[in-house]
Amino acid sequence: MNYQWYPGHMTKAKRMMQEDIKLIDLIIELVDARIPLSSRNPDIDELGKNKFRLILLNKSDLADPGANAKWTVYFKEKGYAVLEINAKTGNGMRSIQDVVKEVCKEKIERDRKRGIVNRPVRAMVVGIPNVGKSTFINSFAKKACTKTGNKPGVTKGKQWIRLNSSLELLDTPGILWPKFEDQSVGMKLAFIGSMNDEIIIMQEMAIDLIMAIAKDYKAAIEERYQITYPDAENEKEAAIKVLTMIAEARKCYGANESLNFDKAAALFVDDFRSGRLGRITLEYPERQEK
Repeated sequence: MNYQWYPGHMTKAKRMMQEDIKLIDLIIELVDARIPLSSRNPDIDELGKNKFRLILLNKSDLADPGANAKWTVYFKEKGYAVLEINAKTGNGMRSIQDVVKEVCKEKIERDRKRGIVNRPVRAMVVGIPNVGKSTFINSFAKKACTKTGNKPGVTKGKQWIRLNSSLELLDTPGILWPKFEDQSVGMKLAFIGSMNDEIIIMQEMAIDLIMAIAKDYKAAIEERYQITYPDAENEKEAAIKVLTMIAEARKCYGANESLNFDKAAALFVDDFRSGRLGRITLEYPERQEK
């Protein structure tokens, strides 16, 4: 299956961000801790040249703790400030204000020398669809400032949110990029729900996801569905067998008592996205091309 999604409003959103970048001091980039590289829009690095940077590994509670630690080191070595957070529960959020002050201390000191006091740091919050930007802002502000949803594309326009006297946030729509050079990137984005599920063939995605998870977390699949991962001639054949076993284990039946594979596929994908399969990371720094 070809994984690609770039609705028209994303072009407008990118243009808007390019216009607003001159107004801001800091880019706060949310990534999904389960796929920290694939969930980074490559356009952001170009957009954010010469700006202070903070990467938030959001949904870190759904990702492998050991992998979170490795990704923190990886991004710090590249010059970013990094924090693990869970925007939904607020875990890790208390440290953000202090980190922002530390990251932007040069700017704050520069203002002080010019006699400018109490000018807030202006931060643009960026990230791909469904990575949790609006949830993060609402949690950070401790009030409902933005709409949230568990599907991509909820935020359509920009919005300034004044958190306090020292920090203002610019919320921006989630944007992807026009073409994925590596289809595995698009596939992983589909796994976490950053594409519209309506354009996805759910059975095919579930089989791809089973193969991806089985590389390091076969036991998680076995434990969740009380099955034994099968031997097969190739990975895909084994994954198809697993989907059949899940359909049987969860009694996913359709008409005439036949197995409903669409239902089983949707169930499996939802179990991954919600963390019911356990803490799973699908990318590791040491496996990236140097």
